[in-house]
Amino acid sequence: MRILVINGPNLNLLGMREPGIYGKRDYAALCDFIRECARSLNIEVELFQSNHEGAIVDKIQSALNGFDGILINPAAYTHTSVAILDALSAVNLPTAEVHLSDISRREEFRKFSYVSLYAQKTICGKGFDGYSEGLSFLKQYIKNA
Repeated sequence: MRILVINGPNLNLLGMREPGIYGKRDYAALCDFIRECARSLNIEVELFQSNHEGAIVDKIQSALNGFDGILINPAAYTHTSVAILDALSAVNLPTAEVHLSDISRREEFRKFSYVSLYAQKTICGKGFDGYSEGLSFLKQYIKNA
């Protein structure tokens, strides 16, 4: 099973950017955590991070041939990107959305997620553990499909 893991804008600044919200561990630690979770679940993952909406859309489209599902933290694009929603819908792969913080307890504009209109599951506020939950969910969802 192959899962594409996409991280959106500013996640490359983990550990430096608002550690009170996002924690003190850096992006490399997140990548290591995801790879270890994937190994324990016997899932192959490819990790991708971009600060650019079009690059994320291109990566989603490229998943059509070769991936069984997508785990995405769209970050700020959560609340603004119909293009990412449309790309996920177009490729029609099982998708789990993950957020390090609980977006429902943040600023009003952060409470709506375009991605959640497509994703089969949204996980918020569990920090790095949300990625583990998302991978586990996708493995089971794909297995049962």
